[in-house]
Amino acid sequence: MIIGVPREIKDGEFRVGMTPQGVRELHAFGHEVLVETGAGAGVGFADADYAAAGARIAMQAAEIYDAELVVKVKELYPAEFALLHPGLTVFGFHHLAPDPVMMQALIDARITAIAYETVGMGDGSLPILKPMSRIAGRLSLGIAMWALQMKNGGSGTLLTGVEGVGPGKVVILGAGAAGGNAAEVAVGLGCDTVVFARGRKRLDELQARFPGRLRTRVSTPEAITEEIADADAVIGAVLTPGQTSPVLITRAMLRGMKRGSVLIDMGIDQKGIAETSRPSSHSEPLYVEEGVLHYCVPNMPAAVGRSATLALAAATLPYVLTLAQHGVKGAAQRDVALAEGIQLHMGQVTHAHLARDTGRAYVPLIQALA
Repeated sequence: MIIGVPREIKDGEFRVGMTPQGVRELHAFGHEVLVETGAGAGVGFADADYAAAGARIAMQAAEIYDAELVVKVKELYPAEFALLHPGLTVFGFHHLAPDPVMMQALIDARITAIAYETVGMGDGSLPILKPMSRIAGRLSLGIAMWALQMKNGGSGTLLTGVEGVGPGKVVILGAGAAGGNAAEVAVGLGCDTVVFARGRKRLDELQARFPGRLRTRVSTPEAITEEIADADAVIGAVLTPGQTSPVLITRAMLRGMKRGSVLIDMGIDQKGIAETSRPSSHSEPLYVEEGVLHYCVPNMPAAVGRSATLALAAATLPYVLTLAQHGVKGAAQRDVALAEGIQLHMGQVTHAHLARDTGRAYVPLIQALA
């Protein structure tokens, strides 16, 4: 199979879809890999590194999209739509639900879109998304501390506290991979930490792990309103695979928060957990609504692109190998988790939650592949 690895064009996106080691493994199985020039430069992988692993370096993005399978990181941009062709498979983060223009373009192009964010099992495990969620969770506290500096419009609160001055309060909405890692860092910094989730299981696990060092509450609008009122940082860490994020913070609730506090919305790829959330960027990460700073950067892990690339490529490579060896239909039959990631196939929506959230007709994958 011919596999293409493009250079990412999203603002602040330094990650790359494949490392030279991944190229080497695919090359060993007889597959041809094309890597766009400069694709890995931002994270320390030169064109020469890819060439030494067996890749062919492509000077134009159009050469990459002539491949059978494109392995990338972030969603496609309008400049890339014209490069798509029927039968192409694009494997990457897609986040189609909040972007009807992109979704229609991919449907019209009759490609197969396999989304990293929905590759997983019925038990809710998300083997590709999980390492990125962990990184975003760990980053969130450092970003909050930076945003709270007065030069950024923050309240000037030091979340760690200092001798004679108490720590700041951090409220985390969600207790999965992102929320759990955010909680671990918040507790380690000595913050007054409150974690919300819909059920008790994950909350009880966190309490057992950090006895007496955080508080946990089951999510209700009343409880969230109460806790965020005096919070210095609120971290949104809620994700339902393939579905838009639930709105947990209304504008009215935001008005009750302290001026100069910060909201970090890690669910912004799926519309975000606050009524006031909208995508920002690494170039312009902050904006203010109702006196509260918002950080809603969709590709947070790109801030640590080297580590994020290594973690992401390790998670995706087994699936790339399966696709390369067996094609989309054969791979879907062999790997249930990969099949869950197939959201579009030849102009049809094959993911039930995506079809529901976008008002599209749903075609079961087995029918679409037939």
